[in-house]
Amino acid sequence: MWHRTVSDLMTTSVVRVGRDTSFKEIAKLLAEYDITAVPVVEDDERVVGVVSEADLLRKEAAQLDPAGLLPVLHTAPGTRTKAEATTAGGLMNSPAVTARPQWTAVEAAQVMERHRVKRLPVVDEADRLIGMISRADLLRVFLRGDSAIREEISGEVLLRTLGMTPGAITVRVVGGRVSLKGTVERKSLIPVVVRLCQGVDGVVDVSAELLHRVDDSSTAPEAGSRRAGLAT
Repeated sequence: MWHRTVSDLMTTSVVRVGRDTSFKEIAKLLAEYDITAVPVVEDDERVVGVVSEADLLRKEAAQLDPAGLLPVLHTAPGTRTKAEATTAGGLMNSPAVTARPQWTAVEAAQVMERHRVKRLPVVDEADRLIGMISRADLLRVFLRGDSAIREEISGEVLLRTLGMTPGAITVRVVGGRVSLKGTVERKSLIPVVVRLCQGVDGVVDVSAELLHRVDDSSTAPEAGSRRAGLAT
């Protein structure tokens, strides 16, 4: 099975800044290019941090209310230092959370979710910047057409990976939702089929109504076929 990787989905033309880039220049770049964060790089393109719009907003939040109506925001010393910073070196989050070009979309999405970030700099083995991957880039996986999904499930998953007879399982895909109907040789194959189909790029959901000829989940062989339903 083939999965699109970060290198397939990332943007290679990346807006980046140096440690000495000013607060206002960073704000200007975020607005001009409609992005939410920029990587901070050394002269050799090695990524040392990331400045996000949230980092810039700390300075705004730390300002006194001109009308004097809002209470003064008390912040931790580390946060206060960032709020007082005027260049990328002081504003950035370091070390940067980065991605590798060979990662799958799933790996990149999990790292974004774990660290609560919207974009990841993509780096090579020497931590040099080679691209940027965003949430929007990852969502492009789900723009894959239904016919392409169906062909991969029928050809790659069922025929070549599992060695099933063509037509043993009917595959229907509508809006990324996969429906499977048919018969497998062994009952234990049913969750395997579903799990592999779930891993196909662009699949939103899988439901299965599959019969099995042999119940290999018990010691005694089962006579005849029984219906096994599984939906996710």
